[in-house]
Amino acid sequence: MPADERFAVRRESARAPAPRPLTAAPAPAGVPLPPGLALRGRLATGARRPETARGSGRGGSGSRTPRSGRGGGPRRAYERARRAWDRPLTAYYVILGSSLLITVLGLVMVYSASMIKALDISKPSTYFFGKQFLAAAIGGGLMLIAAKMPVKLHRGLAYPILMVTVFLMVLVQVPGIGMSVNGNQNWIYLGGPFQLQPSEFGKLALILWGADLLARKQDKRLLTQWKHMLVPLVPVAFMLLGLIMLGGDMGTAIILTAILFGLLWLAGAPTRLFAGVLGFAAVLAFLLIRTSPNRMSRLACMGVSEPDPEGGCWQAAHGIYALASGGWFGSGLGASVEKWGQLPEPHTDFIFAITGEELGLAGTLSVLALFAALGYAGIRVAGRTEDPFVRYAAGGVTTWITAQAVINIGAVLGLLPIAGVPLPLFSYGGSALLPTMFAVGLMIAFAREDPAAKAALAMRRPGVRWKTMRRRVKKRSSGER
Repeated sequence: MPADERFAVRRESARAPAPRPLTAAPAPAGVPLPPGLALRGRLATGARRPETARGSGRGGSGSRTPRSGRGGGPRRAYERARRAWDRPLTAYYVILGSSLLITVLGLVMVYSASMIKALDISKPSTYFFGKQFLAAAIGGGLMLIAAKMPVKLHRGLAYPILMVTVFLMVLVQVPGIGMSVNGNQNWIYLGGPFQLQPSEFGKLALILWGADLLARKQDKRLLTQWKHMLVPLVPVAFMLLGLIMLGGDMGTAIILTAILFGLLWLAGAPTRLFAGVLGFAAVLAFLLIRTSPNRMSRLACMGVSEPDPEGGCWQAAHGIYALASGGWFGSGLGASVEKWGQLPEPHTDFIFAITGEELGLAGTLSVLALFAALGYAGIRVAGRTEDPFVRYAAGGVTTWITAQAVINIGAVLGLLPIAGVPLPLFSYGGSALLPTMFAVGLMIAFAREDPAAKAALAMRRPGVRWKTMRRRVKKRSSGER
């Protein structure tokens, strides 16, 4: 066959329609088809499955919506929370926010818990609240100053603060200058209604001086030798402890010991050395408690649920009564019954019990959550820095605040002996509030010194943001609108 004829045959075959597939004839009315034949008939005629079958199947797209709503939502929220927590300014805002919230809530509870006590001593109902508010205002200024100070200036203040504190603690023991409050000779009268407790500033002095000392020794690589790790840190700490114990303040001595152990642990003290210092402190504490009937009675009040017939453990028992009567949401702000003379020191050592009575379990858990957030943010600042002084100082402040909060709350709950220490930033007492707020400002300054946080804060300045926006805008020609 010629080539042009073969080409014509192929063109005609391409134009020819494709043969239709064999289909099953429609069944007469009332006569059902076999299953196989019916299925082949539907497939051959192009019948489609219903759309609902595709969406409602196990592997279809309709099943993805419930699964993402059930598992994707919490997971997505967790990822968002984790990313937000890892931001450079998280520790800065958590420290600032939690400390301010604790202080403000403490002012409210001091006013509520101290009204009856003030009226009982023939003072206005706002007497203790006014003094605490003045101390909080001064402490806020100290916190702002400490937050704005550079780290080098904090290190430069370590030795002056230590020397001034030791001098004031020696003056406490001088007759005619020092005064006794509740059996403790740890106060200096300043005139009028104001007093000063220098031992509270001893905590801050030990942290700054100890952090500077350990940082300088680490720079010289001397902390690998046990004598450089202990001397002169431990002797100076024991000197402060001795001056405190001369006045009989066992609670402050316990907090100072906890700060010392925190600094040694951050410095990498070996287990044997750490255990040796801890054992010596435990033996000394046992002797001090054993030789004091007052301390022995406080130790015996752990876990009591009612006072004995002679009136012992009265404070511990009524602290439990206050917490138990609060319920879930408390009796209401100002509606406490135990503060009407039943619970001693309701606005200082046992203010947490009044908080539980008036604000209930919700209020006490909120206070615990704020302290937990403050402690975790302090640990984050200490763990992310490369500066040894910042690491030791932030770790020491975190140990101070968390240990004192645990000891105070544990005593109110009956889990620990009553040590007579206030709840940081919360209880009444200007001598305790001022150094604590300065220490919080110290941690804020450390959080700001982080390179990533410093860059983030610089980007939030109005001038920097305007310049950045101007750089991002493309230049347009004069003819563009």
